[in-house]
Amino acid sequence: MTLYFKLIRDGGPVMWIIAIGAVLMLFIFLKKVFQFHREEINVREFLRGLFNALKRNGYVEAITLCDNTPGPVARILGAAILAYERGDEDIRNAIDEAALEELPKLERHVAVLSTIAFVMPLLGFVGTVLGMMKAFQAARSAGEFLSASSIAGAVNSALITTAAALVVAVPAYIAYNYLVNRIQSMTLDMEKAALEITGFFERHRAEEQK
Repeated sequence: MTLYFKLIRDGGPVMWIIAIGAVLMLFIFLKKVFQFHREEINVREFLRGLFNALKRNGYVEAITLCDNTPGPVARILGAAILAYERGDEDIRNAIDEAALEELPKLERHVAVLSTIAFVMPLLGFVGTVLGMMKAFQAARSAGEFLSASSIAGAVNSALITTAAALVVAVPAYIAYNYLVNRIQSMTLDMEKAALEITGFFERHRAEEQK
């Protein structure tokens, strides 16, 4: 911990911004991981149980199952079942409206990680430039009494911000891509479930009309 604060002190004020960015990155990543973990379900098993209830015309049971199951897939299917029970012809509209509500919840704050990954190296470069300027000013003030060790120390302090920024930027970029892949996977599950429920209702309606 002492070494950490020494690095912040040697790196200058830009290091505090980098430290805040690191904390923010970690907070958002853990928050989204826990959110996705909570809402992750076995879609195939869930659809099987839902279709078994609907085949018995157990709409209340199916809606209750959707309400008690976490995740966007369950909420989208619940909207589709409610639309079918009301007699709405276009179930797809109900699914699309539910999806428009769910997608922003999945994507919320994820773009911040991309911004951190992009901005951090620039901040590190700014900190390094400021450090080098400070080192040259010290060298000019010292004149002929300047030693090689003092120059090396000044340059080392100037490069601290670049190293720290890269240490934050690389994990932020990896975390961003990981979360985007998770969102794409969950979006694909939503689309597949929507197609499954739409096809089921079309077959069910055709059987009722016979």
